[in-house]
Amino acid sequence: MNKRPDWPYPRHGDFEARLREAAARWFAAKGYAVRRRQPYILDARQNWHRNIILPEVAKYIKHQIAVRNRRREGFALHGFVHHGLSSQALLFNLVGPLVVSDHFEPLHRAFEQAGLLWPNGPLSATFEFEDRSVFSEYQPQPTSVDLVVRGTDSPPIFIECKLVEKEFGGCSVFERGDCPGANPSQDPTSCYLHHIGRRYWVLMKNHRLLVGPLLTDSCCIFASHYQFFRVLLLALESDGLFVLLHDERSPTFCFHGPRGDYGLMPLLLRLLPDDIRHRVGIVSVQRVVEHIKASGRHSWIGEFEAKYAL
Repeated sequence: MNKRPDWPYPRHGDFEARLREAAARWFAAKGYAVRRRQPYILDARQNWHRNIILPEVAKYIKHQIAVRNRRREGFALHGFVHHGLSSQALLFNLVGPLVVSDHFEPLHRAFEQAGLLWPNGPLSATFEFEDRSVFSEYQPQPTSVDLVVRGTDSPPIFIECKLVEKEFGGCSVFERGDCPGANPSQDPTSCYLHHIGRRYWVLMKNHRLLVGPLLTDSCCIFASHYQFFRVLLLALESDGLFVLLHDERSPTFCFHGPRGDYGLMPLLLRLLPDDIRHRVGIVSVQRVVEHIKASGRHSWIGEFEAKYAL
């Protein structure tokens, strides 16, 4: 019997298992209370700050939440931010110290290395950015972007961070069984979300995204990739860029393998018109870490590497 050749890409389960072990070790070393059967998750959501490496970053996030609450604005603190593998906590731990210290240069270098434009300074950063008016979203939780970096007279950058997620979020209407998942691009009135006033399909048309398979395929692209297109549209509405920050060890979003780039991002990028594709980018956590270390200004980066098994 012929032996099957080795699959040239890593398995997501192996990647996640390695991160779980590292998170459990980090919590144990800190003496933090965790779930008995899941030692990579803190014991309670309200202890999410223990999942943040630098106390000043946790303090900054708490302050931002309080400010937004006073303004009656939302801050989407994820339900599992106390999870050792939370992508939101990862972003707080990796980029939060750069924001607090106003030292964006390592992020700038990583984006430059990926061939992406960087805003002109001075810079401001907003975690969990949302704008209900763009899509006419007046439900309790509208579309939220993990981080937006803005400069002066230059395109803002809309950053979505992923760690162990296995997908971009899909459409909840489809997931609940209230939609067959048929493509409504040629007749938006067949979409429940369009029916209740959401402007997703209006903006898909306005930004000339409804071409090729997005127009002609029988299945709705939002069914499985709803979050990708919402973040993309938010960026386009601000004349900005959409950038995915991901761990390059995961096969889910983008993995550079012997057969070329593999994952959801290469797949979805192929569906976009040429003039839109160049406004979407990919940056890895590893490249940001590399430039933080090279800066010589952030002594916490070694602890970050230990926490995420880098």
